[in-house]
Amino acid sequence: MTARELDAARITDRRLRAAYTHCRQLNARHGRTYFLATRLLPPERRPAVHALYGFARWADDIVDAPAGDHAPGTGGDTARRRAALDRLSQDLRHGLAHGPGQGSAPVVAALADTSRRYAIDHRHFTDFLTAMRSDLTVTQYACYGDLRAYMHGSAAVIGLQMLPVLGAVVPREQAAPYAAELGVAFQLTNFLRDVGEDLDRGRLYLPLDLLAAHGADRELLRHCRDSGRSEQRVTAALREFEALTRAAYRRAAPGVALLDPLARPCIRTALVLYGGILDAVAADGWRVLHRRAVVPRRRRALLAADGLLRLAAARLTARHGPAPAPAGDGPTPSRPKEPA
Repeated sequence: MTARELDAARITDRRLRAAYTHCRQLNARHGRTYFLATRLLPPERRPAVHALYGFARWADDIVDAPAGDHAPGTGGDTARRRAALDRLSQDLRHGLAHGPGQGSAPVVAALADTSRRYAIDHRHFTDFLTAMRSDLTVTQYACYGDLRAYMHGSAAVIGLQMLPVLGAVVPREQAAPYAAELGVAFQLTNFLRDVGEDLDRGRLYLPLDLLAAHGADRELLRHCRDSGRSEQRVTAALREFEALTRAAYRRAAPGVALLDPLARPCIRTALVLYGGILDAVAADGWRVLHRRAVVPRRRRALLAADGLLRLAAARLTARHGPAPAPAGDGPTPSRPKEPA
């Protein structure tokens, strides 16, 4: 399958093929939901998505590596992580300007090639790395506005990087706000799902004023995490954060119709799958401080099958004119009638 994707994308250089394959492996290993949705793209576009994911994952692993873990090229202390990010930034700048050097990391080689092929704005990568650096020192956010400012670099730019690969039926600047907002919605979902794990890393992405409005604070979250107990004040804050996240999905959803029809099944499936994580959190009793909520495998399979049907319909339309769309063409995630 990897060779078919690379051949379809006309990636022939042996070193580049190895770099893209490495990124695909990162996506398959760490981004199960994202990887599943990517399979619904035309084969020639998948390597670019793997490159974007692989680079983001590599940088994120540098920031989040546990103490003593040298897998991504850094140790556990802040100085070493910052130095590793600086090396990655320098490598990327050279790769974007002159092509990757012989010593470039595979994720940089693939990303630089993808950026050139799809004319992706280099500022999106710079903004992303700036957000990653802030994670080394910023451990909490006073309000939602501060969190949104951080997410421009950590999430919105991911959507903006993806947009040229996906393609659109309108000018790129018209689709860009929706792509950025979908990136934000995905990250807000991750923040809610991973509250406990992030606390263990010394970070909190739930705004402090949101917690305070429900009589909760960081110390109470830490107590719940350590004791294994739930607390009504914490649950109320989590529910409000979920409402903020669903609002982001509602703002992003109209953008699906602006994409290239062949890309819509992929993004619609990703949107519904990530929205399903919110459903799984609620169905699990808001126990995100104690365990990670997941979308059941059966539901994931059903959504993937639906995406394949939509992709087949889009291809048929592209070849022969309009064809009936699969039933249930609503992209906005909502609670399913059956528990997720």
